[in-house]
Amino acid sequence: MAPRFVSARREVSLGDLRTLGDVSNSLGDALADAMRPAPEPQPLADRLRQGERRALSQAITLVESRRADDRVAAERLLEILRDDVGGARRIGLTGAPGVGKSSFIERFGGLLTGAGEKVAVLAVDPSSARTGGSILGDKTRMERLTRDPNAYIRPSPAGAALGGVARRTREAILLCEAAGYGVILVETVGVGQSETMVADMTDLFVLLIAPAGGDELQGVKRGVMELADLILVNKADGDLAGPARATVSDYAGALRLIRSRPGDPEGCPSAMPVSAHTGEGLEEAWRRLGEIDAWRAAEGWRAGKRREQAARWLRYAIERGLVEAFDQDAAARAAYQRLSKEVDAGEVTPEVAASRALRAFLGKS
Repeated sequence: MAPRFVSARREVSLGDLRTLGDVSNSLGDALADAMRPAPEPQPLADRLRQGERRALSQAITLVESRRADDRVAAERLLEILRDDVGGARRIGLTGAPGVGKSSFIERFGGLLTGAGEKVAVLAVDPSSARTGGSILGDKTRMERLTRDPNAYIRPSPAGAALGGVARRTREAILLCEAAGYGVILVETVGVGQSETMVADMTDLFVLLIAPAGGDELQGVKRGVMELADLILVNKADGDLAGPARATVSDYAGALRLIRSRPGDPEGCPSAMPVSAHTGEGLEEAWRRLGEIDAWRAAEGWRAGKRREQAARWLRYAIERGLVEAFDQDAAARAAYQRLSKEVDAGEVTPEVAASRALRAFLGKS
């Protein structure tokens, strides 16, 4: 039995300490990378194509950077890798906090790597209030998957980005594909109307819920249910096995009331019970996701969906770029600070203040 250490808050295993050590090393690497000049895109792309994990981490750090020289290098890197992306099965996973997303991903990811798949997990963590960085909770909770040579876990801070995803999650997906990962799991911060942006960067969207949630069916946003391809009721084991089956029945009934969507094969969307603890239902869930994805690929729906996603992300990238340019413009910042005080004092409405700030940004009187 592995030795265990008792802290003031909880019992800590040797495995926990090793995992925390890995996280500490990752943080050290990230800090070191931040102090280096922007890497040359072509050598980095070559290393990435060979599946080098450190190259993948460096590439994601590069695309997440706000430095001007890093942004130029990141754009060049993505251009070089343009023909190496698009081959993975992209799966978005959302669910309320406490539903067991990390436990599910670890067990599910292990199932896939055991079947010969290379799995990348992009876990979007809440941001630290002090540093703005990722809290890294998921990497410490997925100890076994973190050590799997065929798995790669990247926690990224959500920051101010909406949609339950990080600012550069879409680019990170492309980099993981270029590195040879065939299944990419994108875990969002939580569940809600703003979390549905993950559906605009993945092929399949999974909603994870807990059994016996009472009014949870009413609490989950209809928009999320309309986007879900598969609803998985987790923790369907032991005393919760019965309540889980009842919850599946409730959701199955609710799904029948949702208008059918173009691009859905027969029986989609659906609900089923799973257990991250015992592994029950995970193979069936993977089989169902595979059937949906294969049908959409054969019918041309997946390619069409990715084209639509690219168009929406073009718009999003433009909006994000404009906001960043506004924040970096001295005249716009000065106008914003002055107008914020006027809005706070009730001297001007937010709409008028916004118009004046934009005019200052655009150089108009």
